[in-house]
Formats: sequence, structure tokens, C-alpha cells
Amino acid sequence: MKNFIKKYFKILIGVAVLLLCTCLFFFVQRAADLENGNLRNWAAASGDSRVAAVKILTGADDHIDLMVACLNKMATLPDSGEMPVRDAAELCYAGIRLRENL
Repeated sequence: MKNFIKKYFKILIGVAVLLLCTCLFFFVQRAADLENGNLRNWAAASGDSRVAAVKILTGADDHIDLMVACLNKMATLPDSGEMPVRDAAELCYAGIRLRENL
């Protein structure tokens, strides 16, 4: 009986550690992804990561400075912290494209 309890206790501890490591891995992956984050994350990010996120979101190298400035402005607006960076970038990019075509 004692060996039975030890065996299953070891298995239980192994499964718990495996689940903990898996959850930790997914939380770390999600936190490092600026383009899928909120504007609150945008305000706390460095300049290089902002430029990289804009390049990923737009897929182009034109108007990057203008896009970063637009997203910075949107991040400073009240109650904009929960808005996804992806949606804000789409709005900024649409505005830039409209300005070009007028």
C-alpha cells in the first residue's frame, strides 16, 4: 500500500510540474507579443519594439514613423488602454492611405 501511494504521488507531482511549466510558457509567449497586445502595452514598449510591431502589422516599410506617432497619440487618449494594438494600427493605416489618395 505504501509503495502504491508513493508511485501515484510521484506521478501527481510530475503532472503538476508539467502543467505549471506549460502555463508559464504560454504566459511568457503572450506577454512578449506587442502586436497582439493592448495600447497599455504599447505605451510601455521600447522604440525598437514599436517599430518592429508596426512593420509586422503593416507589412510595409513606408510611413513607419507616422504610424508609430499615430499609435503613440492613440495610446495617450483617455480610456484607450484596452484597445488592441492591431485595431489601432488598422485605423492609423487607413487614415494614412486616405490622406495619400485625397
